[in-house]
Amino acid sequence: MSEHQYSSPTSKKQATGLTRREIMLGMGAAAATAYAGSAMSAAPGHDHSKHSAQLPDILDAANSCTDKGERCIAHCLVSFTEGDTTLAECASKVHEMQAICGAFSYLLAANSEYIKEYASVCERVCKDCEEECMKHKQHVECKACGEACAALVDQIKLRLS
Repeated sequence: MSEHQYSSPTSKKQATGLTRREIMLGMGAAAATAYAGSAMSAAPGHDHSKHSAQLPDILDAANSCTDKGERCIAHCLVSFTEGDTTLAECASKVHEMQAICGAFSYLLAANSEYIKEYASVCERVCKDCEEECMKHKQHVECKACGEACAALVDQIKLRLS
């Protein structure tokens, strides 16, 4: 019989050398520790204000930009496959906007100390994206993206200026 097998079918020892009782006691201790940690974080004096975004309106507007941007780029790609490249500059501006708004969204969600500084970059990129998208406002996706960018710029001016 190998050393990892039980000595008899009725043995309570596991292959690891621990009994079921010891395993259950360990699991109970781990659960109690986890509960105590969460109870301590809920204790008076623990500040939960930093656990959620402090600027939810701006965060929602930034997320709307990235969502509308995905739809706009998808529309541009369909146009490209059909041989129409007139939306190339639009796709380029939207792609830049998505990168900036995605990062800005993360900073907002994390309540970063760099929000104000990054907001100015986001505002400039969104203005450029809005301007380009609105040149193609006859396309529902381009118009929606341009409007989302304008809304984010408005939120930044309203809340961070």
